Amino acid sequence: MLKQHYDYLIIGAGIAGASLAYRLAAQQASVLVIEQEKQAGYHSTGRSAAMFMESYGTPTIQALTRASRAFLESPPPNFCTHELIKDRGVLYIAHRGQETLLEETLKDLRACGASVKRVSSSHVLAKVPCVKAQDLIGAIEEPDAKDIDVDALHQGFLKGARQAGAEILLGTRVTAARRQGQAWNLSLAGHGDLTVSSVINTAGAWGDSVAALFGVQPVGLQPKRRSAFTFKANAYPDTEHWPAVVDIDNSFYFKPDAGQLLGSPANEDPVEPHDVVPEELDIAIGIDRIQSATTLEIRRPGHVWAGLRSFVPDGELVMGWDPEQAGFFWLVAQGGYGIQTCVAASLLASNLVLGQALDPSLAAERIRPEIMSPRRFRSAPVV
Repeated sequence: MLKQHYDYLIIGAGIAGASLAYRLAAQQASVLVIEQEKQAGYHSTGRSAAMFMESYGTPTIQALTRASRAFLESPPPNFCTHELIKDRGVLYIAHRGQETLLEETLKDLRACGASVKRVSSSHVLAKVPCVKAQDLIGAIEEPDAKDIDVDALHQGFLKGARQAGAEILLGTRVTAARRQGQAWNLSLAGHGDLTVSSVINTAGAWGDSVAALFGVQPVGLQPKRRSAFTFKANAYPDTEHWPAVVDIDNSFYFKPDAGQLLGSPANEDPVEPHDVVPEELDIAIGIDRIQSATTLEIRRPGHVWAGLRSFVPDGELVMGWDPEQAGFFWLVAQGGYGIQTCVAASLLASNLVLGQALDPSLAAERIRPEIMSPRRFRSAPVV
C-alpha cells in the first residue's frame, strides 16, 4: 500500500535511480522509486560491458570514476556477498599510421591524472597473443582498470535502499503531473494518486520524455545504440587473464567475459529511446574489425545484444535542480559511464538534492557540480 505523500519520487530503477535511492533513504527521507519495466535495470544497466577505467570519458567523468574506486574496492558491510571489482587492465592498441593519435591520447590522459603508461608491441603480444604483430606500434596500458560485477552492485543499492525504507515499484509510470504549492500531484498507472515534494529524473534515454510530462524543457538527450556479442576463442583456451583490448581510435574492443570473449564495434548510432536490438551489420562490422586486428576466428557469435548510451552535446552528465521548474531534479546523460561513476555521482546528487556541502571525497577530486548543471542549457534564473 503506497503512502499518500513522499519526499522524493525517483523515476527509473537503473543504476542511477537505485544508487540515489540508497543515498537519500539513508538520510531518513521517504523515497519512492518507480520503473516502467517489470525488471529494474532492464535497459542500459543490464547491458553494460562492465568496465571500470579511469582513462574513460571527460575529465569530470574521470574524476567521478576515481572518487568511486574506494567504495567499489571496499563496499559497506552486508552490501554484497562477494567482491564488486576484480583485476582486468586495458590496452589501447595502435598501428602504423596512428602514431599521432597514440601520443596525443597519452598526453591527454596523463594531463587528467589517469594512471597509464606507453608500452611496446612486444608487451602487447605477451599480454594478448592473439593480436597481430604486423604494423602494431604499441599501446597505452591502464593496468588498474577493473571488471565490475554490475548485477551485484545494482542489487546492493536496491537492497540497501529497501532496508533504509525506500519503496520500489516496478511496471508503472506517471500518467499525470501538476505542481501545486510545494508539492507535485501525481497519478501512477495502476496505483492511483499521491503527492511528492520533489521528482528526480533518472529515466536514462527517456529523460526528456519524462521531463515533458512535468512541463520541463528538455536538455537534448540523444540515445545511441551500442551493439555487442560474445564468442569463443577456440585457439586460445586460457583467455581469462587477458586485459581488455581497445583500438586507439575506439573502432572496436574485446575483453574476457565468463569463459568467452565479449566484442563490440564500439558503435554510437543515434536512435529514439526504445527496447533496442542489435543490427546485423553492426555485429558483422565488429567481427570484421576484431578478426582484422587479431588471429581470432569468430565463426558464430554466441549471444548478441544492444544497449542505449544517452548523451548531451558536451558529453557531460546532467545533474542538478531544473532552473525553471521547482521540485524537479535531473540525473541523466550518463553515456557509457553510468556504472563506473555511480558511487560518486549518486553521492554528489544526494549532496545537491539535500543542499549539503560537497562530500570530502568529491572535493578531493576537484569535482565541479556546475559543469553538470542543467542550467547550462537555459538562460532563465533558478526558481
